Amino acid sequence: MPDTGLTSQVIEAICAWFDANGRDLPWRRPGTSAWGVLVSEVMSQQTPMSRVIGPWHEWMNRWPTPDDLAEEDSGEAVAAWGRLGYPRRALRLHSCAVAIATEHDGVVPNSYDELVALPGIGDYTASAVVSFAFGGRATVLDTNVRRLIARAESGIANCPTSVTRAERVVADALVPDEDVRAAKWAVASMELGALVCTARSPQCEVCPIRDSCRSRTAMEGHGPPVPRRDYGRGAQQPSRGEGPDGSFRLARARSGIEVPGILTR
Repeated sequence: MPDTGLTSQVIEAICAWFDANGRDLPWRRPGTSAWGVLVSEVMSQQTPMSRVIGPWHEWMNRWPTPDDLAEEDSGEAVAAWGRLGYPRRALRLHSCAVAIATEHDGVVPNSYDELVALPGIGDYTASAVVSFAFGGRATVLDTNVRRLIARAESGIANCPTSVTRAERVVADALVPDEDVRAAKWAVASMELGALVCTARSPQCEVCPIRDSCRSRTAMEGHGPPVPRRDYGRGAQQPSRGEGPDGSFRLARARSGIEVPGILTR
């Protein structure tokens, strides 16, 4: 898909919004290790960011590297997980640390294929680490990004329960070719979905693409969309499944499938 016209303008508008409004989260700061980013991603799945910051600092102070965690018993990881919920994530993170220590010399791999092969690491987390830790080009598709694209591109309030092939086509087509711009787009689109284009109370009046959003145009006079499910302000829900084809409007993409929309026209 050519990176020209309205597509480029929309992406740049969202990235500019992020530069001015993005949250100062500790794992986004310069110098954060790839391990720190990976830990933050696992912790923030289905857990609001505000609840993750404290435990993340404690975890990183105790286990600053995968080797440090791998040397501990898995029960210590579960105990340190505290009240983050879904404690199996702690077990998966421990297994992941062991694999990194034994198979990658204690260094978090920087390729998608190696990351997704680690225990407990799915498509979303592998893509997020490639993008956020290494500044690489990846399609980072969590619930916040899916909701943003569904509303802006297709004019629908809710994205399907699982990621469909059609959604993947649209999301892949939107990722800029350059690594730096792709990484910025990933974090900016996720942040806009988490803070502005929320599930229950979208703040359309402050959205940087409000004048182009198909959903806002369709909803005028009819109130906000009714969400399929709400994972909490700032929470990230990994998107790993693939559902039936055809439930999401298709856009012009590298695959050749085409239905015009505001992000891809």
